[in-house]
Amino acid sequence: MGKKRKHSETEVVANVKKDESAPERAKRTLLGWKDKTEGEKESNDSPAVFRSNEKVLVTCSRRINFRYRHLMLNLVSLLPHCKKDNKVESKQSKGSTLNELVELKSCSSCLFFECRKGKDLYLWMSKCPNGPSVKFLVNAVHTMEELKLTGNHLKGTRPILTFSTNFEKDPHWKLLKEMIMQIFGTPKDHRKSKPYHDHVFVFSIVDDHIWFRNYQISCPRTGANKVDRGDLDKMTLVEVGPRFCLNPIKIFGGSFGGPTLYENPFYVSPNQIRALEKRQKAGKFAKKVKAKTRRKMHELSNPLEPDEFAEIWKE
Repeated sequence: MGKKRKHSETEVVANVKKDESAPERAKRTLLGWKDKTEGEKESNDSPAVFRSNEKVLVTCSRRINFRYRHLMLNLVSLLPHCKKDNKVESKQSKGSTLNELVELKSCSSCLFFECRKGKDLYLWMSKCPNGPSVKFLVNAVHTMEELKLTGNHLKGTRPILTFSTNFEKDPHWKLLKEMIMQIFGTPKDHRKSKPYHDHVFVFSIVDDHIWFRNYQISCPRTGANKVDRGDLDKMTLVEVGPRFCLNPIKIFGGSFGGPTLYENPFYVSPNQIRALEKRQKAGKFAKKVKAKTRRKMHELSNPLEPDEFAEIWKE
């Protein structure tokens, strides 16, 4: 029988076999295979950087007006990180159904366009499933198709969000600003977005309403698709659309409901406005009726004297 090998010899053989094995497979990315460099190895050791995985579900209620549906489709084209879904029945239980839809679509936020009576449009902006959520009344709606503006930017590019200084005054405006930044801001390196900016979303507060505008950043070009540094000061903004105005009604602590964090004291529902208009019209008619009755009473109280020559021609 042969001699047994010592433990030291077996360890050496094992180490040699490990060295002769195949090299570690390269890292696979969206653009292909990529080998790790020294810089990437050092970056892997560093703490992880926060990366936004925001996804927004955009849907609407049944029996929505065509104009409001076009506004929703315009927002879908402006937000590359959104997912569009079928119409939802606007009932009291819409919050639970929408939360389930958001979970099924693996989204974290929701924009729900609710149309009432075929005239009034309400926008629900919610962070699912724990909240908060905001209910807006949408006014002054102008879609891209009806405006026919000259601005035109590339689809899928990341927007620059700008806010007026009024958003820093009150705590409810600060909360709305943070929600708008998370929902309307396209995440960096999103697979459906392009890695540059060529348009601006403007949110400004006037008369306690949030006004939305979308502008294209147009800069003069000289030569073959190059921008001179001297021409950067000549950049202009060209409006693209759409336009709309958001009137905040209530801010809830939960998703599509919960405790009320803020209620707008200056909000007047469109039903009350229509009722006042009807009363004004009814008031005009009531004035006419009163004038007729006064005229009749005056004629009865002041009868005309009989005419002496009224019966001459009857003979």
